[in-house]
Amino acid sequence: MAAEKLPPSTHEFSPIIHRMEAGGAMLPDTPENLMQIIGIYKAYAVPMDFYWRDLLYIAERVFLQPLPFFKYFLPKEYLDLHNHYSGDDADLRIWRGCGEAHPELLEFMAKGETQSGMPRLLHHWYHDRVNMEFAEECMRAMLWHGRDMGYGLFDAYLDSDEYKANADRAIRAFFKGNPMMLGLYKLFPDMFMEQCRQMSYYSNLGLFWEVMAPVFFEMSDIYDEGGFKGVPDAMNFLVNGIFAIAGRPIYHHVYVDGECYEIIPKSKGFTWLYEAALPYVEAVFYRTSPFRGTKSYNAQAGQVPSEQKDFHYGVLYADKFPVGTAGIPPTLLAQDMLHFLPDYLVDFYKDRCRGEDDQLNQLAVTFQRSMYCVTSAVIQALRTALLYPLDDPNPEHLKANRAFFEANLDRFKRPESRIREIQTAKYR
Repeated sequence: MAAEKLPPSTHEFSPIIHRMEAGGAMLPDTPENLMQIIGIYKAYAVPMDFYWRDLLYIAERVFLQPLPFFKYFLPKEYLDLHNHYSGDDADLRIWRGCGEAHPELLEFMAKGETQSGMPRLLHHWYHDRVNMEFAEECMRAMLWHGRDMGYGLFDAYLDSDEYKANADRAIRAFFKGNPMMLGLYKLFPDMFMEQCRQMSYYSNLGLFWEVMAPVFFEMSDIYDEGGFKGVPDAMNFLVNGIFAIAGRPIYHHVYVDGECYEIIPKSKGFTWLYEAALPYVEAVFYRTSPFRGTKSYNAQAGQVPSEQKDFHYGVLYADKFPVGTAGIPPTLLAQDMLHFLPDYLVDFYKDRCRGEDDQLNQLAVTFQRSMYCVTSAVIQALRTALLYPLDDPNPEHLKANRAFFEANLDRFKRPESRIREIQTAKYR
């Protein structure tokens, strides 16, 4: 191991670096941490099963509908849509369960929290539903930061003449027979094109989460069967999953009157790892944006960085204790996950902090821990792809690995980083 062939690291987070050099994660390997991250993966996967389906529905069917009042009303066609990575007919079966929408999701959609017979529209207005607003916030973070991140070729393609020509055909077909909208398109083509680019990111994120939902479902099943012995096992499952699915195509198709318009064809060769996964981690885990009402956007106040690369509001940095504030994305996600917590995690929360009174805060902190595990998997996967094995006999190769780990851990030196807090069980 690197610790035996190299002198100790002098980095601020040297214990974490040594742990990662030994095949571990940023998150300490404890039974409690393993239980928390797997439990929250399960709770996250169920609403995610709705997120990816609705993102694709919006990108492919709702598209540029000027008043998309019912874009969150997922039709049966998309609830029955088979995931490409679960079910008997999967391209690559990651989860051993069903390919259509998860049974717990369908049950919640039918009853909601109220368990009443309210019409679907009233459930929607009452927010007794899956909060797609969280998914859209993640999509907007990817769209806004895309130009600045430097990953892959997807974002650059959105400015190409080929993309504009493909989008133009889809837009004209979508508004065929609507002279008013076609007239507006002629007057404001850039506005329509920018909305189309946003739809392409809807598709990008939907295709990304279509993979992650069965990954998390399978991890939950393996844990229930006693298959994971520690946090490194869970992280390595994610690493193996990243490599297994890295080449999954990322595309954007629009369907109008039964005809498919390929705005971003599969033939472009955009892949899941470089065009979706890495941009997602950068935009959502690290950057995002200040939640409205928590920071001033006034330039004179200086509360928001002037450079996009300096944004540090993602889940790895976020203060989870304001969760519960109405409307901010972490609250919306926490509320979604609350409905699907496994019993062992519900019991765990009952005995801590304020019990059931602050479950949203507790599960938000658990979610933060779990995303440090996912980020560790991404770092280890990139190290595997770009550098050397952890047990490489060449000390120079181990030095290169260490420099890679230290460079990644440098991003957590900011005071807002929660990497210090997650090292102890006291962070709740």
